[in-house]
Amino acid sequence: MSVLKYPEMPFTRFRPGGERRLGCTDHLMMVVVDFSDGPQSQPDPPHSHPHEQVSYVVEGEIIFVMDGQQTQLSPGDMFMVPSSVPHTIQLLTEHVRLIDCFTPVREDFLK
Repeated sequence: MSVLKYPEMPFTRFRPGGERRLGCTDHLMMVVVDFSDGPQSQPDPPHSHPHEQVSYVVEGEIIFVMDGQQTQLSPGDMFMVPSSVPHTIQLLTEHVRLIDCFTPVREDFLK
């Protein structure tokens, strides 16, 4: 059994105002992503990856953008991203916390 307690989890700062903490099994990765650099006037540049993604909004509000559609999301909302589909978010509040799940594991996050 593996247990990770949030205060003890190492984090990676992937940009100013952006940190992630992760846990994974052989085939699934869960990432706690904290943003503290909102609100933003524009969405981040779109990106894509070969991984399937499901994300849950824990705190804050965002605009999720995929397939030319923008949807405002609040705590309790989720979004799903198929493999290789460009997508992005725009922070609407100062702090946002997302829980991202990926399959397969994002090896690029492990480096």
